[in-house]
Amino acid sequence: MKTDKYIKAINAHPFTLTDEEVSKKVSDLLAEKYSENNNPEVYKKLYSCIDLTSLNSTDSNESIWKFTEKVNTVDGSNSEMNNVAAICVYPNFARTVKEALTADVKIACVAGGFPSSQTFSEIKVAETALAVADGADEIDVVINVGKFLDAEYEEMCEELTEIKEACRHATLKIILETGALQNVKNIHNAAILSLYSGADFLKTSTGKGYPGASPEAAYVMCHAIHSYHAKTGRKIGLKMSGGIATPEDAVKYYTIVKEILGEEWCNNTLFRLGASRLADNLLAAIDKGIR
Repeated sequence: MKTDKYIKAINAHPFTLTDEEVSKKVSDLLAEKYSENNNPEVYKKLYSCIDLTSLNSTDSNESIWKFTEKVNTVDGSNSEMNNVAAICVYPNFARTVKEALTADVKIACVAGGFPSSQTFSEIKVAETALAVADGADEIDVVINVGKFLDAEYEEMCEELTEIKEACRHATLKIILETGALQNVKNIHNAAILSLYSGADFLKTSTGKGYPGASPEAAYVMCHAIHSYHAKTGRKIGLKMSGGIATPEDAVKYYTIVKEILGEEWCNNTLFRLGASRLADNLLAAIDKGIR
């Protein structure tokens, strides 16, 4: 059976911790290591890892143009800080961002029936291809959570593989929607299947309708990435998204990534924070030079 290869992929990366054990390990890790990373220098690094996001029903070509111009004004304005990593928008605005953007910043687009992933596979593939054709450097798509929870792994993974092919040169960030996955075992298994299907990044959440990022989800996803790297040599990035608004929140995720995956993951090629409010809050904290 074709499904057997997906079970085999999961079993090749065992994860035996319970929800309670993960919570305890995260608590202990942050208690020991958080304070050493809670400083303005790390805030500057975190700012450069932001995917500055506008995913509103009220978005328009004009509002996205102005949103992009704000990013342009930051470029080079502070010699000690890099700009955000990317601008993240709906796929129909990729061309608008490309036309407005002068900063050295990536264009990321959600696609594939975001945020529910409930549409035809053909539409998901077409939407991805259209976004890339219009200038998207990165594509964020959600797994079909319903198929995953029903153990329809073949259908879920084949769809992701087709989307990966439609990305061509673009980076594929696969969103697990961890708040809908119920437990750490499901988060880990969904992460492994996404990696198996060609993910360049794993992402926690859409921020739409379900609980967003959590330190526990980050911990589990880091372990999946670590195990996958050990077996394949591939370095997969991690994007935390959903409810991350304060420097303190961001530092927690940075600390987890640094301790499990290492310093080499602590840059915007392998670590991202999906946020709209975080950028201003980090800038304010950097200006104050506190913590």
